[in-house]
Amino acid sequence: MKTPESPFPEPVIVPIEDSIDLHAFSPKDIPSVIEEYIDQCRRAGIYEIRIIHGRGKGVQRQITRSILRKHLAVLSFTDAAPESGGWGATVVQLKEKP
Repeated sequence: MKTPESPFPEPVIVPIEDSIDLHAFSPKDIPSVIEEYIDQCRRAGIYEIRIIHGRGKGVQRQITRSILRKHLAVLSFTDAAPESGGWGATVVQLKEKP
């Protein structure tokens, strides 16, 4: 049965890769998306990720970095290289799962 928030009858399975583009998500959903993405990346053995939040006014960048600062699985993060998005993306180093 479809829900009013989603055009899809079932949850959408997104393949886990080393980057995620947040443009498709509403700002209110970003915290849960990032949390789940980090968890899934670590399960898949991916420990360097790139979160694409865009340049714009910096709202998604601020939300993203606020989450990363508090996340226990994050070792460090920085702006991406210019050819990988510059300050429109954040490269994150994750702790390996024990």
